[in-house]
This record gives sequence, structure tokens and C-alpha cells, in this order.
Amino acid sequence: MTTHDAADERLRRWRLVLGGDSADGTGRALTGQDVAMDGALTALYGGGGGSGTGTSRKGGGGRSAGLGASAPSVARWLGDIRTYFPSTVVQVMQRDAIQRLGLSALLLEPEMLEAVEPDVHLVGTLLSLNKAMPETTKETARAVVRKVVADIEKRLATRTRATLTGALDRSARINRPRHRDIDWDRTIRANLRNYLPEYGTVVPERLIGYGRASQSVKKEVVLCIDQSGSMAASVVYASVFGAVLASMRSISTRLVVFDTAVVDLTDQLDDPVDVLFGTQLGGGTDINRALAYCQSQITRPADTVVVLISDLYEGGIRDEMLKRVAAMKASGVQFVALLALSDEGAPAYDRDHAAALAALGAPAFACTPDLFPEVMAAAIEKRPLPIPDTATGA
Repeated sequence: MTTHDAADERLRRWRLVLGGDSADGTGRALTGQDVAMDGALTALYGGGGGSGTGTSRKGGGGRSAGLGASAPSVARWLGDIRTYFPSTVVQVMQRDAIQRLGLSALLLEPEMLEAVEPDVHLVGTLLSLNKAMPETTKETARAVVRKVVADIEKRLATRTRATLTGALDRSARINRPRHRDIDWDRTIRANLRNYLPEYGTVVPERLIGYGRASQSVKKEVVLCIDQSGSMAASVVYASVFGAVLASMRSISTRLVVFDTAVVDLTDQLDDPVDVLFGTQLGGGTDINRALAYCQSQITRPADTVVVLISDLYEGGIRDEMLKRVAAMKASGVQFVALLALSDEGAPAYDRDHAAALAALGAPAFACTPDLFPEVMAAAIEKRPLPIPDTATGA
């Protein structure tokens, strides 16, 4: 590309960003497909379009944002942006359209759902509308949610199972194994300093082995998930991970969601879509009540991991919540506090409660889905958690 071509391309992009107002300074005219792209952007980001978080375009010149009030017009716009922009940009524009132009109600119509690009944020919006959703839309909505869940499972399930299986095996190792249970490879490597060259052998001071093979449950995991509106993406990822953990015979998994009430969705863990449609995003938060229920379900504290996923904005009894966490830890429970389980970056959270948990030896931090298997593996093995350097609640 020549210098002239590069300069022209930069000017074209600035023209699309700024929106063609007479004061935008580009003086650039659009032709061909660029005209249609500009129309799609103007419908969302034109002047007077609201206060969304997406790309900003200057208003003026009579230009105003608006997609019309009907699902067909919005569906056409959704089709246009999928033609002109990559899927990652489409997802941002969809999210901005819902926020800026109040399109949530139109997501209750099947033709709208058939036109959208499914992603985690769209699933969160659909779940928040679940109770208002007409029967004619529910099957389409479930199909959208199922596609997102399948994509997440495909990306994360295999590595999660492999990582946790290794952690379970390591946690079951014993240092005084019976002869048939000795892990000879690890025993030899651990005792290489005791090699006797004159005899050509290693004299082991310490034997390393595995416990006797068993199909019984080795660990119990309780996922306690805040379903307030700000936790939508975390609810989606946690539900998928819950289903993955439940598929492992050596882990007994319980999934509990809460706002001011507590709902145990463990019996639906074979299908994360059922779990998600069993949630009700929005409402208040009573972490203390949720932890009280989880605590009542623990029968083997030393073999239990409790994962609280919440922004810690407690509406219940703060001191009681902290006492429950302290009591669980004192009994041998591995307690993990995640401010978010998503790829959305640093979340908003209650800093006082995060500091109080850290003082109890339970630092709270945001966790990406890719890191979650490592966090769980560390909890199962009772070793320090791999807290990111950027953790805000540690």
C-alpha cells in the first residue's frame, strides 16, 4: 500500500468514526459499501442516541440514532452489521444497541433472536428477560443460549477435566504406600541424590505413591453464585463449569444461586442450559443466607471446596457472613472467593468486604474462565491459589 493509499484509508476510517458532520474535518465522501456501513453506524451511534458505552460519533446535521420500533427493522440492521463487521465488533454493537436504544423488549420476539450474534452478554440479557418471555420465544431463546454454552464447553471442558484429574491424583498421593501402590517414577526422581554408583542403584529414603484406586468421591465442590444483575457473565460461565465438574465421578458438585433467596440447582447440572433458565438475574443480595445454606450441606469439610462468586455487595448480615467463612475455613474447608468469573476485566466490588475476607485468609479476586481450572486445582491440592498480579481484592 502506497503512502497515499494509507493516508486515504486513515481518512476513510476517521470519516466512518466521526459520522460525517460538517465539522468533522475530513471532507471525505463515502461510496459503495461504505455508505451502507455508515448507515448502520449512524442508526446506533448517531447524535441523540443515548449514553451507551460503545464507539462515539458526533451528532449534528439532523442525524439521529434510531432503529425503528419494530423487530423486522432491527433484524435487518442486525443482518447488515453481520455483513459489514467482524463478529467481535458485531457483539459490541449489539450490546450497545440494547443499552442505548432500549431494545431489550424486542429480544422477546423470535425473528429478533434468529438474527442476533450469540455471545455471553446476550445470554445474560435473555436470562434477565426470562420471566417476561412469551412461550413462542422460549425455544428460540434456548437455542441461542445452547449455542453459547456449547461454544464455552468446547473451549474449556477438556482442559478443566484434565487439570482437575491431575490435581485429584496428586492430592491422593501418600508417602507411606504399600508396595503395589508405589509410584516408582516419582520415587526414583525424588531420591536421585541417594544414587550409589558402586551398586548402580538408588536407595530411596522416601517412597511416593498413590492411594488405592477407588471410584468413590474424592472431593466435594460447592459453587455459590450471586445472580444479581451485574453478575450475568459469571453466572453463565459458572453454570458451564458446574456441569463439567458434575460430569467427573470423583467430584461431587453442588450448584447454588442466590439473590435475597437461595435456590439449589444441583439436580439440573446435567444440562447447563436448564441451570441458566433456572436463575433469575437481578434483585438484591444476601450472601450470608447463601453461605448458611452451603455450610449446612457440607459433610466432609476437609475434602470440600466452597467457591463463592460474588461482587460482595452484601445486603444481609455482614458480620454473620464473615463468621461463616471463618468457621468453614477452621473446619478444613478450602474457601475461594471470586469477584467475577468472566473475561470482562476488573469488576466493581465491595472493597471493605474483600479486605475482610483477605484478613481471614480468603483473598477475593477476579478470575478469567481460562484461569479457573488452575484455581480449582490449587484449592483441591490445598496449595496457594494462582491469584493474578492484577487482582484487586487480594
